[in-house]
Amino acid sequence: MFIEKDLVAASATPLVLGILAEGESYGYAIIKRVNELSQGRMQWTDGMLYPLLHRLERAGHVSATWRVADNGRRRKHYAITDAGREVLTERAAQWTVVAEALHQVWQSAQLPPAVAPGWS
Repeated sequence: MFIEKDLVAASATPLVLGILAEGESYGYAIIKRVNELSQGRMQWTDGMLYPLLHRLERAGHVSATWRVADNGRRRKHYAITDAGREVLTERAAQWTVVAEALHQVWQSAQLPPAVAPGWS
């Protein structure tokens, strides 16, 4: 499924912060987790993720630490900060409003079951 660039961009920050709220992680593992959460329908790349992580780090929403993996390679691990948790809470509230409004519109539009999300 193709997902519009604007929707991917709008969802990227809350997705990354939400994943990091589950625990510290590194780039490839974050990409893999997005793939798992979307059941393979969102395919992120390094070129999309790392600029976002760097912006979040500059904003103080994540912290980064270099660690050595079991295979001897260095990896930059990211963790959500308290400020990042505040942003995640705000974004979750915003997305809830948007999702509820969309749900109501989709119900009114009487979309076919294959298209309309199965929310209750």
